[in-house]
Amino acid sequence: MNFFEELEWRGLVKDVAHKEEFLKRLNKPITLYCGFDPTAESLHIGHLQQLILLKRFQLNGHHPIALVGGGTGMIGDPRPTTERKMLSAEDLMHNVQCIGSQIDAILASDDNPVTLVNNYDWLKSMNIIDFLRDYGKFFSVSTMIAKDTIAKRLETGISFTEFSYTILQAVDYLHLLENYDVRLQFGGSDQWGNLVSGLELIRKVKGIEEEAFAMTSPLITKSDGTKFGKSEGQNVWLNADYTSPYEFYQYLINVSDDDVINFMKRLSLKPVSEIQEIEAAFVKAPHERLAQKELATELTRIVHGQEGLDNALKMTKAFFSGDLSELSAQQVKALFHHQTPYTLDKDSALLDVLVNAQFVPSKREARQLITSNAIRVNGEVVNDLEYVLSKEQAIDGEISVIRRGKKTYHVVIHG
Repeated sequence: MNFFEELEWRGLVKDVAHKEEFLKRLNKPITLYCGFDPTAESLHIGHLQQLILLKRFQLNGHHPIALVGGGTGMIGDPRPTTERKMLSAEDLMHNVQCIGSQIDAILASDDNPVTLVNNYDWLKSMNIIDFLRDYGKFFSVSTMIAKDTIAKRLETGISFTEFSYTILQAVDYLHLLENYDVRLQFGGSDQWGNLVSGLELIRKVKGIEEEAFAMTSPLITKSDGTKFGKSEGQNVWLNADYTSPYEFYQYLINVSDDDVINFMKRLSLKPVSEIQEIEAAFVKAPHERLAQKELATELTRIVHGQEGLDNALKMTKAFFSGDLSELSAQQVKALFHHQTPYTLDKDSALLDVLVNAQFVPSKREARQLITSNAIRVNGEVVNDLEYVLSKEQAIDGEISVIRRGKKTYHVVIHG
């Protein structure tokens, strides 16, 4: 199985322009690029397929370029329904820097580092006359409105600003070809129209013999058709400040049995033979969740490093064992960040806290839970009805976690 055949096996190939010539070109190193919109100050887990695809090419001796669209971000790639909200230039440049750091970390390499570019650097000096004379004349309006992303918006309305986005992305490809010898652009299947625009511009400006290719990958979705990368309706971010390594790990460890092998093929850097071995073991004993554990471990390490993975594993172990003694207050807060904590202004009897915070409905039930060893505080069983919840016994003097039964946790902040 050669490199391209492996990409197909992994489900990473949908459309390829000039496929026969492209397969021949892959026999020697090629410079390629993929673009990322700076609509937020962090990429999310849905971007991992393209980031890791860049890394696959990188590991196979090809040179990756990651373009962060500081220029095109001011325009906005047309969405299927409505116009994008315009960001200020200051916010965009901040997002570009943040996203660039994430990309640089994931594609770190001593001998073949990723090249980061910002298309604002060459688009900022282009005036409207240059845009229309040098590039606009090569694009047919009838062809542009036939592209899926634009066609879907014609009934609801699309501004000339977003309508022109595909031309600017084509200019990017031409610029990178002329200045970085880029010969391949790839993206998600929803980007096919924009990728083809780039090829058309190159052919018209440089000639039909100019070597340039485009490839798309199917969008990564769950087996039920819903979007990959959402947890409780929120994005799973690559920035640890937005989605902690523990949450990131948990999202992947909870991937369904129906999806996990597909996601592993697409996102894991493990060789084909190892994935096949994991799949065989997983099919025999799906309850052991080997595939989920392998996927969560690998991707957490790629995104958050070994320290982030160790932190995620430590917190996972603490949560399911109930022993929080080795966690810091910060880790405990991250572990239970979805909960609204109860604030305790002064040291109080555990019995009173259980009732006052409405963790249990009555003192009678609270007494029963305590005397039957069903209450733990910071991982330790408490069966003393006189036990006082104090700052002194709190984790880092800040926080206490009351565990009721096997799975119910309550968080107390000591004021």
